Amino acid sequence: MTVGEVSSSESLRRMIAGFQVSQALYVAARLGIADLLAGGPRGVKELAETTETDAPTLYRVLRGLASYGVFAEDDAGCFGLTPLAACLRSDAPGSQRAWAILMCGPSFWSSWGDLLTTVKTGETAFPRVHGMDRWDYLVRHPEESAVFDAAMTGITAIQSTAVAGGYDFSQFGVLADVGGGHGLQLATILAANPSMRGILFDQPQVVAGAPELLARAGVAERCDIVAGDFFESIPSGAGAYLLKSVIHDWDDERAVAILRTCRAAISGDGKLLLAELVLKPGNEPDRAKISDLNMMVMNGGRERTVDDFGRLFAAAGFLLSEVTPMSGPLSVIEGVPA
Repeated sequence: MTVGEVSSSESLRRMIAGFQVSQALYVAARLGIADLLAGGPRGVKELAETTETDAPTLYRVLRGLASYGVFAEDDAGCFGLTPLAACLRSDAPGSQRAWAILMCGPSFWSSWGDLLTTVKTGETAFPRVHGMDRWDYLVRHPEESAVFDAAMTGITAIQSTAVAGGYDFSQFGVLADVGGGHGLQLATILAANPSMRGILFDQPQVVAGAPELLARAGVAERCDIVAGDFFESIPSGAGAYLLKSVIHDWDDERAVAILRTCRAAISGDGKLLLAELVLKPGNEPDRAKISDLNMMVMNGGRERTVDDFGRLFAAAGFLLSEVTPMSGPLSVIEGVPA
């Protein structure tokens, strides 16, 4: 082994200890450290006073993160932003602050801690640990629901341009975004297609946050907001129905139920569009395979192969017609009525 190479044992040790870094990131995100450093480097004593934390302990956390390139300590002992740390700013495009708080926070943390029981039993960890499914939990914990919505918006901010530019949406006069959250993905597509109208559909407590975003994007007048439950019905009248990162939240039975609701709303020449991760064959790094574990632990859902999507489509009355990879991690899986 030459100088600079890392042994297999050391590589594995770093993986094992990965939770330590994620928890340090959680602390920094919750305290809003990156936001406090937006104007330039600051000393730990000042940061500790602002965040009501213990200065020597906070220093140790920031020093540890700096060793991973998150924050940087100068010769005066002050900490400043790095490109990685800047992604934790609340106002950063595609901010990862809410994602860090969500993924490393108590409800996720405790659920992942019970992964072994899930592997032994096949049961989803989250409802076993918390006594209710993930979606009921969010309704009963509005603070975490707000973090979840912000995290999804942050992810969509990164992915929305790739989806809007990687698929030809100009063929549709009206596009419905089902489970579209606050509407960032739909707003991005509408902005790129000035003659298109949109329908944003999600649960009432979710779409309540949509008007401000749509107005800020300048597309509010071209978008109808509809609240409801996609297991019951969705609005008809759109030329295409987009579900971005929705189907992976659910097991096959419930995924088919959602797609059948879509089928009932889609006319003969309409299209179903899923923007999802697609599992790849082989042993190369694949974020979909780790996301699949997260779906297993949190929701009982799963990531899927192209063949898996084909089976879901067939069970719901669709034919899988095309799979279009985006420039990012997602692909658009297109279906037409069978």
